[in-house]
Amino acid sequence: MDDILREGDPVLRSVAEPVKLPLSSEDRETLECMMQFLKNSQDPEMSAKYKLRSGVGLSANQIGVLKRMFVMFSNDEKGRIVEHAWVNPKIISHSLSMVYLPESEGCLSVDRPVQGFVPRYESVKVKGYNQDGKEVTMKFKGYQAIIIQHEMDHLDGVMFYDRINEENPFKLPQGVDIRSLYDQKK
Repeated sequence: MDDILREGDPVLRSVAEPVKLPLSSEDRETLECMMQFLKNSQDPEMSAKYKLRSGVGLSANQIGVLKRMFVMFSNDEKGRIVEHAWVNPKIISHSLSMVYLPESEGCLSVDRPVQGFVPRYESVKVKGYNQDGKEVTMKFKGYQAIIIQHEMDHLDGVMFYDRINEENPFKLPQGVDIRSLYDQKK
């Protein structure tokens, strides 16, 4: 956790630079270390031993590397592991419908609880490169789409709480099909 920059650090408000391709061995190693951190943070024994907060996504700028890359490691709604490293990612399309996490979002760079709804697109299509330098296009829905958007925001110097309504943290955007991620679709 000592390597994770905390809110207030100017790097977190900086726009990350595109990564030069093909990936350097240093960039590949950075992605591997970031992924290992996420895996360790979700392992009860490792997280207790090293006092890690559990994370599902980590962007390079959160560890002080201003490059457009991030990793994600979580389970999908069927319990399958979703593990991806993204380099120079771009959201190329998204749904009109939106979702939010009822308990708000968390962030490894934010040590305090933040209340409020963070509106996110329900699904996103992402194009970028994997850790092997191969171009990849994938579609994500629900929780994985939220992770992608949260990490993409980091690459643009945006914190999740910037998307919460300042006057009323629990007010949702008007004129948009939006629901809690955990509401059942009708």
